[in-house]
Amino acid sequence: MNLRRVTLTLTMLTACIWASAQIQSGENVAVTSTSKGKVRGYIHNNIVTYKGIPYAHADRFETPKPVEAWEGVRSSLTYGPVAPLLNPTTSVNDEIEFFFNHDWGYPNEHNQVLNVWTPGINDGKKRPVMFWIHGGGFTAGSSQELPSYDGENLAKTGDVVVVSINHRLNILGFLDLSAYGEKYATSANNSILDMQMALKWVQDNIGNFGGDPGNVTIFGQSGGGAKVNTLMAMPAAHGMFHKAINQSGAMRSGILEQKDTQMIGAEVLKELGISPSEVDKIQKVPFDQLAAAGQKALRTVSDKMKEEGRAPTSAFGLNWGPSVDGNVLPYQVNSEEALQLSKDIPLMIGTVKNEFIPSMRNGLTLASEAEIMAHIKKTYGDKADAYLSAVKKAYPTVNMPSDLIDADFTFRPGSVAQANKKSSVKGGADTFMYLFTWQSPYMNGKYKAMHCIELPFVFNNIDRCKEMTGGGFGAHILADKVSKAWVQFAKTGNPNHSGLPHWPSYNESNGNTMIFDNHCEIRQHHDKELLELMSLN
Repeated sequence: MNLRRVTLTLTMLTACIWASAQIQSGENVAVTSTSKGKVRGYIHNNIVTYKGIPYAHADRFETPKPVEAWEGVRSSLTYGPVAPLLNPTTSVNDEIEFFFNHDWGYPNEHNQVLNVWTPGINDGKKRPVMFWIHGGGFTAGSSQELPSYDGENLAKTGDVVVVSINHRLNILGFLDLSAYGEKYATSANNSILDMQMALKWVQDNIGNFGGDPGNVTIFGQSGGGAKVNTLMAMPAAHGMFHKAINQSGAMRSGILEQKDTQMIGAEVLKELGISPSEVDKIQKVPFDQLAAAGQKALRTVSDKMKEEGRAPTSAFGLNWGPSVDGNVLPYQVNSEEALQLSKDIPLMIGTVKNEFIPSMRNGLTLASEAEIMAHIKKTYGDKADAYLSAVKKAYPTVNMPSDLIDADFTFRPGSVAQANKKSSVKGGADTFMYLFTWQSPYMNGKYKAMHCIELPFVFNNIDRCKEMTGGGFGAHILADKVSKAWVQFAKTGNPNHSGLPHWPSYNESNGNTMIFDNHCEIRQHHDKELLELMSLN
């Protein structure tokens, strides 16, 4: 009898698991309303999913507008178009592509679409909304580019609504034609306006998707983190989000000024042979020709800036991105005005230990200890001993000799500087700092804690990203801790939960930093000496 009960119970459990894992779809499945019409998604693993919902529309270089209403129910089952790439992907590096497992999508200039994952629709609940902004700088990427971006698991385990967006990028999102008429008044920052329009969509519609428009967290990684910073400095976005998370995205010291972006715009017209009086012709130029003219214009203006003794504001040289246009973005992102605008927004900010892995550029990732020591001596000269002492103090665990040269100095210093500024605002919201040091086992540990490595953990997507994470037990345990911290921050503005040691807020004096690894701990100013030494080098 007991055996029969056990068998019956197991059968029922298996049936329930099987049923929940199946995709439910149909004309009357997952239908809800938006301000422009009804949409139909699908249900998987008890999460209701919508993909490719349009939130805005714009002709090339023009200000985004709300989409027109539609009749009937719009099918929203697959990802929408992505922004065209300046350099389309025609070949890949096999080893690194296995690690990232990209989904390049299909390009279209009308790519203002978003995706939603929610535990329930029309159920009267108001769940926190986590608004994801993809990486790729301001020039590439999409909401589907990496498998880690899938919001299903985060929505399910965190009981939150996850939204991700596509928007205009590169020359299409940032070419400044404002000198040539009102039609192009916002062209220098149309990409940022797209994001603001997506946030407006959330304010108007997310209640029908089980979300709370009064509790929205914007979060992004790399270029997405830089976009988070930009939105915090955007007056028109004020009040549309309530918390912010910047992951490896504080690499820019500032954004361009209008005199430089208008110079870029003039150079693009010159390259294309279009006179200012015929500027509208640029809307019909084939994208590949437009992109090529833009890259030439950037090089020309970069050379002029260098001749004037001015350096581009990005760590990666002059490129497409936001600018102070006196309209959409009236302030520098790190200015006192911008800090006051975002004063009441709690911020979580951090990086990963190895980011772009400096040893890879030098072919030294698998080098011997003797080779690494020779490299350090050659690089730092009479400061070599001081460097070794500082790096060992900051990161006492050394898994391979190249770890001694693979600490990140591209993203980490900017994140510390931003956290120092943000936390110093009198009466401002809390700041929380983290550093992700867990290293991937892929290729015998060669890829370490590389740029993007924290993403599967944030989204609780270890199994979707086994190529990157290995899919082991320890990775799942850490993902539970990390994703819960992100969810708790989205819910309350504080990332603390029972699975972590107490995580105190950060300021320049205490240096409190959560170290995410197989053993999570709080350290204070762990790399202060190293960062100070490198700033002098």
